[in-house]
Formats: sequence, structure tokens, C-alpha cells
Amino acid sequence: MPRPRKSRSAPRRALPAARAKVTLLVGTRKGAFFLESSKDRRRWRLAGPHFLGNIVHHVVLDPRDRRTLLLAARTGHLGPTVFRSLDFGRTWQEAKRPPAFPKAQAAEAKREVDHVFWLSPGHASEPDVWYAGTSPQGLFRSGDGGMTWEGIAGFNENPMREKWTGGAQDGTPDGPKMHSILIDPRDARHLYIGMSSGGVFETRDRGHSWQPLNQGCRADFLPDPYPEYGHDPHCVRLHPLRPDRLYQQNHCGIYRMERAEGRWVRIGEAMPKTVGDIGLPLVLHPRDPDTLWVFPMDGTTVWPRVSPDGKPAVYVTRNGGRSWQRLDRGLPRAQAWWTVKRQAMSADTREPAGIYFGTTGGELWGSVDGGRRFACLARHLPEIYSIEAAGS
Repeated sequence: MPRPRKSRSAPRRALPAARAKVTLLVGTRKGAFFLESSKDRRRWRLAGPHFLGNIVHHVVLDPRDRRTLLLAARTGHLGPTVFRSLDFGRTWQEAKRPPAFPKAQAAEAKREVDHVFWLSPGHASEPDVWYAGTSPQGLFRSGDGGMTWEGIAGFNENPMREKWTGGAQDGTPDGPKMHSILIDPRDARHLYIGMSSGGVFETRDRGHSWQPLNQGCRADFLPDPYPEYGHDPHCVRLHPLRPDRLYQQNHCGIYRMERAEGRWVRIGEAMPKTVGDIGLPLVLHPRDPDTLWVFPMDGTTVWPRVSPDGKPAVYVTRNGGRSWQRLDRGLPRAQAWWTVKRQAMSADTREPAGIYFGTTGGELWGSVDGGRRFACLARHLPEIYSIEAAGS
């Protein structure tokens, strides 16, 4: 694979919102695609694929320099790895040392990274730091822009890790996930993580020690519905303008936490009872910590992972979850049996905010007016795993 050309150019400045284009970075089951908008977001151009035939779980543009791309892939010949591009995908370089668990000693159980699932840029004060979450649940850090990775021993080697994660047993179809790696914008030492079969955890010392953060959140699938850990958060978010407020879309509903209170409150109970509050993704408004969007799926006992009754819709709250509004204008009215995965929904920073989601059926939908009306931006892609709005 060709090595990228070295670039000595200065980081690109953010364009004014009225002039900037939006690029959607799309990870799919068969490669990555980039969908670029015109300046008014009325026209879109699809480019790619990159890494055709390989599973791409996540593609992220570094907001600190606005030119570095990291891509998490499970390739047929290299296995789980990370690639970096410094020229917006024209060339890629594989990590010299991808995330990997240490080789097991004779008496230890063998652990291998099946895939790198989640990528998060580090704190603004640490321009070369990245974090990665894997399946099975592992947490890794890079200090050189994603080229070499080290396990965070405070979690990966923690004597409680197996109890926290539930061991090898997991109900997620393609393996347990470490996801939602969140960095407090005020403090590089303060991080949150989410885990399927584990819950939400917090560290205030760069990952040396961890505490469960699940009080008030239900785990209906366990004998004790309110355990200390063992929950299944699907997506956790914090807002940079109000970082002491957390939201999560959980296996058992939609929740909000005010960190000072330290307890999750189920705000999804205000959703229509015929729809419920079960889903995978959750997206925050770029400028309003009270506004968020979710995409519900059928949460009945069989968990078919499709839109309720085959009628997809986005739901929005503009008051922190006290009430919700259905947004389905432009979406199929019936017989649309797909859903949206936890990383496959994103928002840009334009005014009004654009909302984008990709489906398990390979369609990419977008709204450039905050969800009032949706249009299909691309069809016939492979199953969409992730979307990140960049360049806005």
C-alpha cells in the first residue's frame, strides 16, 4: 500500500459556516465512502470506496488539525488495524503497532482484538493523542497521531475487568464493544467510556483507576435490574458546552445525568408508548445541550432491529428529554424494515444543523434543517456502520 506524502502545511482553518462544505465520512461493511456537499448542502457527491471489501467500523477527522483522518478497519489479510491519512484519503498508512492485547502467559486466558470499533481524538491540549475502543472490550491510547498504540493497563489489566465486562459471554451479535470514549474538554485526565455488557465508567486520572457510573440505569436482562455494573449502553454523549451533563441511549431506554447528582434519569419515558425508547444512536445539537436526536427501533421481545412497524422516524427533544417530537417528513411511510447502528448518525455544525443517518439497508439520509425534512442522499451502499460529519 502506498505511503502518504509528508505534508508541512499549516493546519487548515475552519471556514465560516455559510461557506463551508460538509463531508460525511461513512464506514460500511464493505469499505469507506465520503459524501461531500455543495456549500448550500443541496447537492452531494459520493467518492470511494476506500478499502473495498473490508469492514470499516469508524472513520474520524481530527478536529484539532482538520486534516488527519483515522480509520478503524477489520481487513481480510491484516486483521484488526488502524489506518491514517494526511491528505483526506488520497493515501493511507497502516499503524505500525495497532491496538492489541499482550500475549497471554501460560496460565492466562487468551485475549485477542477482534476489531477496532471506536476512535476518539484526545484533548485539545494533546494534539497527537487518540483513543481506541475494541471488541472484546479494551481501551488503547496513541501518543503519535495513531501510528502506535498502547493498552491502558488501568482498564485492560484491571483485576475487575472480567467482572465488569461479563467475561467472554456477550449478547451483542458481533461481539462486545468498548465505545463512547469521551474526554472532558476541561480536563484531559477525565474520561468516560461505555461498554456493551459493562456499562458506563469514569476515570479522573487518565485511566489508571475507574469507577462504574450506572446508578439509576436499569438492566432488565439481569436478575438485579439495578446492578453496579453489567449494563448495556448503546451510545453515550456529553456536550462540550455543558460537559457535566451526559446522555445515553441504552438497551433499556434513553437517560440523562447531571454529573453532580451522579444518577441517571430515564427521559425516554416521555416517548410515545407505541414507539418506545429503545434504539442505538444518539446525537447532540452542536450548540444547544438541551436538544438531541434519537432513532428508535423495535424493542419488543424478539428484538428484530428494525424500525417500529416498518415506519422509520427520528425523534427530537428540545428540552432535555421532557418531551419528544416525531420527525419523519421525507422518510418512507411503510415497509421500511431497517434500523440505524450506534455510530451511524451524526450532526454537522452549520445553521441550521444538518442531521444524517445511514441504514442497515445501505441508504444514507440527511436533513439540512434540523430534521424537519429528510432526503435520501445515497443508495445501494453496503450496510452502514458509522457516519461522522466533517469539514463543517
